Amino acid sequence: MTQYPMTAKGAEMLRAELNHLKSVKRPEIVNSIAEAREHGDLKENAEYHAAREQQSFCEGRIQDIEGKLSNVQIIDVTKMTNNGKVIFGTTVTILNLDTDEETTYRIVGEDEADIKNNLISVVSPIARGLIGKQLDDVVTIQTPKGAIEYEISAVEYI
Repeated sequence: MTQYPMTAKGAEMLRAELNHLKSVKRPEIVNSIAEAREHGDLKENAEYHAAREQQSFCEGRIQDIEGKLSNVQIIDVTKMTNNGKVIFGTTVTILNLDTDEETTYRIVGEDEADIKNNLISVVSPIARGLIGKQLDDVVTIQTPKGAIEYEISAVEYI
């Protein structure tokens, strides 16, 4: 059985999506199917087929979320002592030693990852290179642009 590491906020977001799918989206799709059936011949009814496809996608997503939530391992770093070590859930500020550019990332589960908000997946190359390292360590991370050296300038358990 696979455990899915997730922050408390990520688990709450999945629960909210599941609730939305079950209480809002599913009834909308059922209404769309019923409406499309009223139009007659189902073999050539594009609205009916589109609604059934939506239903299939929605039910698949519901099953996916329920499966993940049943095997979720919630990790709350705010309740841990900050010893300067980079672990799942920490917020890490790294300094690119070539460009002196500083970037802050939060290491989260795969379902929570959102690079636009600096939330990176625990399985991403950057996160894998940082996990287990300490504050002030210099790490070399393989990126599509090649190997880049970073210095860990801050580790926060927030």
